[in-house]
Amino acid sequence: MRLHGNALRVTAYVGESDTVHGRPLYSEIVHRAHAAGLAGASVFRGIEGFGASSLIHTTRLLSLSEDLPVAVVIVDTEERVRAFLPVLDELVGEGLVTLDEVAVLHYRGREASA
Repeated sequence: MRLHGNALRVTAYVGESDTVHGRPLYSEIVHRAHAAGLAGASVFRGIEGFGASSLIHTTRLLSLSEDLPVAVVIVDTEERVRAFLPVLDELVGEGLVTLDEVAVLHYRGREASA
């Protein structure tokens, strides 16, 4: 797959302990993005943050480190990302989903081994 030039980045900010169908929500988003044929998805675990609940979660205090913030980032063409948005709407009950225009400068995978 080639990806170059204008694209969209969708980021879902959820809690590390959020689940869907018994699986971590961030993992379900990644697997659904893969099944949809999107260019890629990455999960980033935060060390501190708060959201709509206004409760601060941090790695610095053991009692508050149980539900750290997680960001799932997906970049692909506008058409593919917009087609995936209903999936995110279905999966993300609590959290934040953002959409940004980005310019892809470099996107290459590893060469397949023979």
